[in-house]
Amino acid sequence: MGLLNATLDAIDAGRLGARIEFVFCNRARGEAEGSDAFMARVESRGVPLISLSSRKFRELHGGRRWSDLRQSYDLAALDLLAGFSPAISVAAGYMLIAPELCRKFRMINLHPALPEGPIGTWQKVIWDLIDQGAAESGALINVVTEDVDAGPVLTCCRFPIRSAGFDPHWADVKGRTADEIKSAEGEEFPLFQAIRHAGVLRERPLLVETLIEIAEGRLSPDAPPVRPLDLTGNVEKAVTRATLRPS
Repeated sequence: MGLLNATLDAIDAGRLGARIEFVFCNRARGEAEGSDAFMARVESRGVPLISLSSRKFRELHGGRRWSDLRQSYDLAALDLLAGFSPAISVAAGYMLIAPELCRKFRMINLHPALPEGPIGTWQKVIWDLIDQGAAESGALINVVTEDVDAGPVLTCCRFPIRSAGFDPHWADVKGRTADEIKSAEGEEFPLFQAIRHAGVLRERPLLVETLIEIAEGRLSPDAPPVRPLDLTGNVEKAVTRATLRPS
């Protein structure tokens, strides 16, 4: 929802010269409150919404392993999307490997870590950062390929996690492994929450700034840069604007 709203805000403000041609969702209404609210938001803006429940798809195929169903699910989704031809597609919170979809569409994906790692879910990334005693984290936008999180990296941003706001939380890590903290306190651990909050603040503007670079012709998923375009400066300006904005 946050990524959608940030993109809509940039379009409305005239910063992003684009329109959202459609939104595809792998849930049906009634499966989760969050996705229900998301779909309602999409339709409130008059954006075509296409959904195909991956849960129901699996049930209809006898509960087979998802690895056996990925291709057939993608082909069914492509049938529903046959009338659309977006210049770029964003996999936002889309947790399914999409072999056929990424062949058909130019797709980009947000990964909540720096190009040099860690890899995995955002939860795993944060625990790895804590375990490593890392000094910084970040986020990147990469091209979606069949190899998960292995596509060429287009853009990134960085932020420190060793600073006045983080140091008191790091003191609580001393002498403990991430596994020990995870077992005792889980994701409520203050340092975990602080890293996650800092990342979320930057993920949205990173996506918007990347889409602006693509829309204005300075960046192309078809010709990825040799080194990722570092958008930290633009992202930090956006974070500052959001922090100073009256509530």
